[in-house]
Amino acid sequence: MNSYNEPFRLNPRLRLCAEFVRQGSAVADIGTDHAYLPVWLCKMNIAKSALACDIGQEPLQNGKETIKRYNAGEQVKTRLCDGLSGVAPSEADDIVIAGMGGETIVHIINSWRYSNSFGKHFILQPMTKSELLIEYLCKNGYEILAQRCCFDKKIYTVILAEYSGEVKDYPKEFYYLGKLSPCSCAEDKKYIEKEIRNLENKAKGNPNYLQTAQKLRAVCEGAMQ
Repeated sequence: MNSYNEPFRLNPRLRLCAEFVRQGSAVADIGTDHAYLPVWLCKMNIAKSALACDIGQEPLQNGKETIKRYNAGEQVKTRLCDGLSGVAPSEADDIVIAGMGGETIVHIINSWRYSNSFGKHFILQPMTKSELLIEYLCKNGYEILAQRCCFDKKIYTVILAEYSGEVKDYPKEFYYLGKLSPCSCAEDKKYIEKEIRNLENKAKGNPNYLQTAQKLRAVCEGAMQ
């Protein structure tokens, strides 16, 4: 049963995204679909305002219906736009980009002229290729502040990052690990084990992937920090 003040229950994937949103922030939810996250954040008094953004008319209409259903129209506005293209810097402190491939998330961040503004938080939930997203962040001046995993029919990871201006280059295995702690967190371990299996499958066609898989397995077994 939902708590008294909770309008509805977010699924674990969106709930984990919500946990990274700062109190009192203005939120932009990119690829909002039904606008569940921005409505929930505003009704729970976590976000002061929110933009529910989507490139498609149909998902945006779904979002409008959610906003109307929960009487959130004063705080949550919809925006038809490609990625962050229609979002002004003053409209978003915390930017959620969830449910897309890592390459698509990279494109959205890289295409927004205000992405390298200090103080903005990016809450990123890649469905695939999280290692490409993490590598992009590190090599383009973003700091990964935190990263966690959750299970929602399958295992997902959520990354919290902000622009620092400091470019970093790490060993290949770091881009798969990020800030996860597979030695101490069962969900993190499950996520890394999935990455290991993917790498081992790729190694059948390209043996270069095997070394990274072996290093990640060593981390999961506690042989490395």
